[in-house]
Amino acid sequence: MARRILVLQAVVLIVMLAAILVALRVDADQQADEATGARVTAIAETMASAPQVLAAVTDPYPAAAAVTGPSAVLQPFALDVGTRTGADFVVVMAPDGTRWTHPDPSQIGRTYLGNRDVALAGGTGTETYVGTLGPSIRAITPVTAPDGTVVALVSVGVTVDHIGIGGRWITLGLIALGALVIGVVGSLLIARWVRRQTLGMGPQELGRMFSYYDAVLASAHNGMVLLDTGGRIVLANPEARRLLDLPESVAGSTPQQAGFPAELVAMISGGGTVRDELVLTADRVLLFNRRPAQLDGRTLGAVVSVRDHTELENLTGELDRAHSFATALRAQAHESANRLHTVISLIELGEPEHALDFAVQELQVSQALADRVVDGVGNRAVAALLLGKTAQAAERGIELVIRPGSELPEGAGGDQELVTVIGNLIDNAMDALSRPDAGAHPDAPRRIVLSAASLPDFLEFVVQDSGPGLDARQAEQVFAPGWSTNTGAGPAGDRGLGLALVAQAVARLGGRVWAEAGPGARFVVRLPPVAAGADDVYGQGPDRLGAARPTAHAGPTP
Repeated sequence: MARRILVLQAVVLIVMLAAILVALRVDADQQADEATGARVTAIAETMASAPQVLAAVTDPYPAAAAVTGPSAVLQPFALDVGTRTGADFVVVMAPDGTRWTHPDPSQIGRTYLGNRDVALAGGTGTETYVGTLGPSIRAITPVTAPDGTVVALVSVGVTVDHIGIGGRWITLGLIALGALVIGVVGSLLIARWVRRQTLGMGPQELGRMFSYYDAVLASAHNGMVLLDTGGRIVLANPEARRLLDLPESVAGSTPQQAGFPAELVAMISGGGTVRDELVLTADRVLLFNRRPAQLDGRTLGAVVSVRDHTELENLTGELDRAHSFATALRAQAHESANRLHTVISLIELGEPEHALDFAVQELQVSQALADRVVDGVGNRAVAALLLGKTAQAAERGIELVIRPGSELPEGAGGDQELVTVIGNLIDNAMDALSRPDAGAHPDAPRRIVLSAASLPDFLEFVVQDSGPGLDARQAEQVFAPGWSTNTGAGPAGDRGLGLALVAQAVARLGGRVWAEAGPGARFVVRLPPVAAGADDVYGQGPDRLGAARPTAHAGPTP
């Protein structure tokens, strides 16, 4: 490509310079002819009006000296005028064309070669004519007596070879040569720049590369966003537009203008390399990476990759819950084995009635818990979750209490969202109670209380623990991704996403969630009384949910 551009520019430059030089040469010739014609005309008219010329041609001479008489007087004068004015010839002649003067003395007495009609008629004429000295631009004018009679003619000329355009032609040639040199050097620089910009590839290679590049970006399962050095979007592939809810045309806009999530905009604007950062949007968990794009030490921009982590996060949560349930089952199996051994031992000791009472008592406690959960919770998935969490809490020495009269009707929300919200809130409470500073003193009770109420305007459930609680600043930040008071890790990975996922799930259900500062962490969730998105429950007073699409809120109870 660089070579082709160089050749094309050189050809165009040479053709243009040739055309310009031809035009300038024609113009210079025309101007030189006009200037020379005006100059010889002025010399001829001045010569014809000289008194000595009129006197020399009107003085009486013997017939034998009709030519030599005027010539003897006018020849030196004509030669002097020609030398002073730079004319190649100054010829004074009789009206019939017989020369009286000429630069070549042998031509004196011969007939003038040229047109005399204009001068004989009393005017001055100019012409280009081939005479004894070659082609010349000449002027011819009459010498008139006082009575107006034409008594002689004066012709002054300059040969074409002596017209002063040679120096101008050299100047024009030098200008053209300089322009050609500058053009070639500029073309070489442009070719070098093009070669550097295209990495030495030709048009066909670039075309194939762009086709593959476009196809790869369009077929990639990950979202890809390309940024320039100014942080503006160069390209976003279809998967990135889907995951980030971007419009079709985002090229040239900044991430903020394109509608990127605020957390993602902050990471992109920060520069540098970002690896595997989790970002929560309204309904997705995204894994974000940013890497500068560099070539030969120069930073060309950045490549941002976005991967949908929602399903993986759900599976991670399921793994955490399965691990917790497995731990609880192992504990229950151990406890069941102890109780069974107790019953068998009582029977062997001859205490069958005592053994029966012991077994019935354990069965009644478990059945009462199951009845209370199942009767108060219409959603079977949530009921199963609470039974498992009760066993898990008991294994960790924590009492999970479902407040009597609590009601979570069926249809309050999707199973997945409700399990995410309630499960993560209870897990967060158990984590808080498992810390060394969980109570005011070692013997302080460790309790989690779950209550749910179906009110006319909203459905509310509250999870409160007896742990150290949150201060005002923590209550504001508690739903931010990555925030956690526990530095440990769960079976499926790092902590810090549970409460952020709660806020995300509540937002999908069209509700609100907030944390209240004070001793004993208290989390309040309010959901619409009907399916998520019901518009008639929003904006109807201070106790309503208050927005068409509520989001997670940290702060005091409204």
